[in-house]
Amino acid sequence: PESVKLNPNIEVTHVNLNDNSIEGIRLKNKKAFSVQYHPEATPGPHDSRYLFDTFVDLMENNS
Repeated sequence: PESVKLNPNIEVTHVNLNDNSIEGIRLKNKKAFSVQYHPEATPGPHDSRYLFDTFVDLMENNS
């Protein structure tokens, strides 16, 4: 939605190529991100590893 794109605290990180829907966001003012698909179900074994690495890094460095 346009409200997400206009929010200064939200960065759109993933967009669906078929219908242009937002599939991933990152909060700029919090340690949080989300995707609207199953990253573990990607075709390649390491295609979405960066998402899991980012999550672990956020948890380990949470203070």
